[in-house]
Amino acid sequence: MDIQTILIIVAIGAVAGWLAGVIMSGSGFGLLGDIVIGIIGAVIGGFLFGLLGLAAVGLIGQIISATVGAVVLIFVLRLLKKA
Repeated sequence: MDIQTILIIVAIGAVAGWLAGVIMSGSGFGLLGDIVIGIIGAVIGGFLFGLLGLAAVGLIGQIISATVGAVVLIFVLRLLKKA
């Protein structure tokens, strides 16, 4: 994996994490938190989109997929925190 790929992954993670933070709570989780949530969300989103037979095409599709996964991640973490 070259540096360009890593930077793209981090950028998509940051955008997706920030969007998920805004959607779920009205604010982000800080730069590092947004990146971590976004990258984990990208994995979850890719899995969920695969189950539905969808593919994230292009940069916008990857951001949407990662954001959906990050929203699901935040939702599940909030459920576990209440329990």
